[in-house]
Amino acid sequence: MADDLKGKLETELELKSTPDQFFNFWKVQVHQAPDHTPANVQGVKVHEGDWETSGSIKIWDYTIDGKPGVFKERIEIDEENKIVKLIGLDGDVFKIYKVYNGIWHATPKGEGSLAKLTLEYEKLNETAPAPHIYMDFMISMTKDIDAGLVQA
Repeated sequence: MADDLKGKLETELELKSTPDQFFNFWKVQVHQAPDHTPANVQGVKVHEGDWETSGSIKIWDYTIDGKPGVFKERIEIDEENKIVKLIGLDGDVFKIYKVYNGIWHATPKGEGSLAKLTLEYEKLNETAPAPHIYMDFMISMTKDIDAGLVQA
């Protein structure tokens, strides 16, 4: 039964930014997210740690489906493989999900990169929907960040 509540959504996006550019955004420039994707993200602040260190905790102010929300996460950075994982700790998403983790993995493709987006989740109950609106949010945010990085 509990396994019915766990799931994973995945998609891939072609980006114009290189894997290094995209990964470095998440590692050292994430405070600029509101500049790149203001419709999605209105603020990011460090709660514990700093902007660059794996294990640091950040709090995001965002808007999804026209509704404001807050998300507290701990970042895990895999430098070698260009993977960033945001481990959900607290926030509005936990009204529906017990587990919520967003993962970005950038690999080279042509002049740019291929970003694999993964959303790991566990619903609080069977009536909770799969987090498709959150995956749409990740896609929108990723496209905006990519556009901002190649303009810079």
